[in-house]
Amino acid sequence: MSYYVFSLNWRRIKMTETIEIRTLLMSLGIGPKYRGFQYTIYAVTLTLEDEERLFSVTRSLYGDVAAHFSTTWNCVERNIRTVIAVCWKNNREKLEEIAGYHMTKQPTPADFISILYNHLYRKISA
Repeated sequence: MSYYVFSLNWRRIKMTETIEIRTLLMSLGIGPKYRGFQYTIYAVTLTLEDEERLFSVTRSLYGDVAAHFSTTWNCVERNIRTVIAVCWKNNREKLEEIAGYHMTKQPTPADFISILYNHLYRKISA
């Protein structure tokens, strides 16, 4: 019985994180019409579960996201790059605010995921 309660709480926490990530992406001007929207949500969720994934983004993180969505890691990276380009064009100031520093160039997908992760980790830990 206690395992079931734990499972429900874990799902509730997971859902809360997903909503937080969705809200954050939408505040950056990124909507669900982009395939990279779902890929980014899942990538950040996985990173919140295990931050070690940030050290092996291409091998570990993109691979897990690709497997979940039945696609390739190249497709995941490309679609996250598209999401970043939209964010950079539409709401660069908000991205810099979330990152906590001025950016002179568009972040890489790994940097973007790291920025979102750090922002949400600080928010969740507070």
